[in-house]
Amino acid sequence: ADLLFQTAKDAGLEYDCVCGVPYTALPLATIICSENQIPMLIRRKEAKDYGTKRLVEGTINPGETCLIFEDVVTSGSSVLETAEVLQKAGLKVTDAVVLLDREQGGKARLEECGIRLHSVCTLSSVLEILQQQGEVAVEMVEKVKKFIQGNVFEPVAQNGPAPVKRLCKELSFSTRAELPGVHPIAARLFMLMEKKQTNLCLSADVTSSKELLQLAAILGPSICILKTHIDILNDFTQEVVKELRMLADRHEFLIFEDRKFADIGNTVKHQYEGGVFRIASWSDVVNAHVVPGSGVVKGLKEVGLPLQRGCLLVAEMSSQGSLATGDYTKAAVQMAEDNSDFVFGFISGSRVSNKLEFLHLTPGVQLQTGGDNLGQKYLSPEEVITRKGSDIIIVGRGILSASDHLQEAEKYRKAAWESYVSRLGVGA
Repeated sequence: ADLLFQTAKDAGLEYDCVCGVPYTALPLATIICSENQIPMLIRRKEAKDYGTKRLVEGTINPGETCLIFEDVVTSGSSVLETAEVLQKAGLKVTDAVVLLDREQGGKARLEECGIRLHSVCTLSSVLEILQQQGEVAVEMVEKVKKFIQGNVFEPVAQNGPAPVKRLCKELSFSTRAELPGVHPIAARLFMLMEKKQTNLCLSADVTSSKELLQLAAILGPSICILKTHIDILNDFTQEVVKELRMLADRHEFLIFEDRKFADIGNTVKHQYEGGVFRIASWSDVVNAHVVPGSGVVKGLKEVGLPLQRGCLLVAEMSSQGSLATGDYTKAAVQMAEDNSDFVFGFISGSRVSNKLEFLHLTPGVQLQTGGDNLGQKYLSPEEVITRKGSDIIIVGRGILSASDHLQEAEKYRKAAWESYVSRLGVGA
């Protein structure tokens, strides 16, 4: 806190109040304000439905200048989000002070939006000092520098599309598997995708156990994930999922039960662990809506974390008129970041997070674009992977309606994989 305050002082910054980016920088801002008698504002990530119901707490005097404090800046998104909320409240935001600038494009992005970034230190200076002191090997320093250089965020174009920010350079799945803090399920998935050269997820929406197991046996080598709706099987038994588990291990694909949990924590905990299906005992991956709040993830995590399972959050949907947009999507991303020990990605129509540890899976994919009479919209593999930045296509009817399932699955696998390879080439 003292270093942040001194950096602001050395830069000669003039400001009327302070706001720490929630939540890590809040205690830093609190110390700075209490020790130096500076008015403090608190930005909430979401307005409560009681009390003041405000996103910014504190005495707001429109026209005054608010200085933002942050602990670490990578892309600058968190600072920009805080600045936007403060500006909507009538305040000016011209500067931000950060403890560590990771030098991945955040400073340039902030400057493009009219915010000057002042850092106590940069990642390169920290690495240099650690190397000089013999605390970090030269090889590790070079490895980190190479990673940073390959993961620089582009500035946001003025009046351009802001929700999804593209990277200057793409990383391969195998490289992403080695990122610090990547979830074990994500790392495993990244590696098997590279090994099998497939980023195809089969949506096996069938009602017969026999058909489900046949699909797993025949298409297993072509897919990275098999997605089930286990509750639509007319003849479900535990023997079915036991055999499915054996096929998954044999052909190296993950099982994803598309349960879309959407209840309070205690309820989803029981739905996940027990009942007729005992999903946690056999499914590598499940998903959840964020409507109930963080309790839904906490409930699932209590069961899944000890079993080394993973969860995807529904951030966007492919159906026409979906309400999973805007602030809802942002809330899903934040919930994932807050629970990255269990959540490793999203069901979404495009890349919604810049954190490359997260995977994006997109449903509603067909070789022929269009839609159905129930509101489903279809996009091509190229559109989803190359243009929208997703990682995995989810295909159901496009394969299941074909007379030759394997031949059709191979068409989708090749289209999706070639789009991924093309994306790597564009970024290189």
